[in-house]
Amino acid sequence: MARKTANDDPLAPVTVAVGQEDLLLDRAVREVVAAAKAADADTDVRDLTPDQLQPGTLAELTSPSLFAERKVVVVRNAQDLSADTVKDVKAYLGSPAEEITLVLLHAGGAKGKGLLDAARKAGAREVACPKMTKPADRLAFVRGEFRSLGRSATSEACQALCDAIGSDLRELASAVSQLVADVEGTIDEAIVGRYYTGRAEASSFTVADRAVEGRTAEALEALRWSLATGVAPVMITSALAQGVRAIGKLSSARGGRPADLARELGMPPWKIDRVRQQMRGWTPDGVAVALRAVAEADAGVKGGGDDPEYALEKAVVVIARAARSRGRA
Repeated sequence: MARKTANDDPLAPVTVAVGQEDLLLDRAVREVVAAAKAADADTDVRDLTPDQLQPGTLAELTSPSLFAERKVVVVRNAQDLSADTVKDVKAYLGSPAEEITLVLLHAGGAKGKGLLDAARKAGAREVACPKMTKPADRLAFVRGEFRSLGRSATSEACQALCDAIGSDLRELASAVSQLVADVEGTIDEAIVGRYYTGRAEASSFTVADRAVEGRTAEALEALRWSLATGVAPVMITSALAQGVRAIGKLSSARGGRPADLARELGMPPWKIDRVRQQMRGWTPDGVAVALRAVAEADAGVKGGGDDPEYALEKAVVVIARAARSRGRA
């Protein structure tokens, strides 16, 4: 779960959520918005990406209102803000406006560190949202989810859920919520087995998601688990193909709101948001290389090769490397 500083008032003038775990970042935003709307149901929420926060925009959004309305201004990927906009934000940190809560989502790395340091120096409330890359961290997350919902689950059940769902925190949280809603009493390993054993489709897409995000080790871990639990190799190549094609389709599409792009590309809006996050390191050449790798793997698992598992591992490594091609250019 996300860790917070001693200043735990979600209506603090400035909150900075630091890390790269999307679920925890979204929860940090929702917590602030919920608190603001509890204080004023008419709270105005502005959710902005770096390209939408130009020099002067923050001043406009935080200027005194005739109606003194409460406002929440969310800035995603704050580490990617332009130098001029960073100056605006730093100036604002020194004198935040009343009835306005600024939420900065920052990846926490070296990029944009000056802004993060300035926010901390100004006394911003901080929520830590680190990537949970270790199995032990994900297991602790699942246990915490059950506790937060007021339910008990055995250690074996928590481990079985992690084994069945994989490393995606959104899916883990959703699975916990589903079990809590459907099952009375203590949740044990047998209950988890009835609900989630054999989630072939979900595990296939976990492999694809990790691969197109450039997370080689996690993609290979998910691949080996999927194969070990009986997932058909052809399902994995299909998921890999869909993941790479989604990157290609969105990267060549016109810019716009998720809802508009969803209609244009035939994807649900939530998937547009996810693919936008995944496509950061991709180039057109990288997409072409990845598609060739998928085609070769598909041929390999359909009888064109001696070792389907090796064909899949090779494709995953090539795709993950292609996902980081922009950084190597």
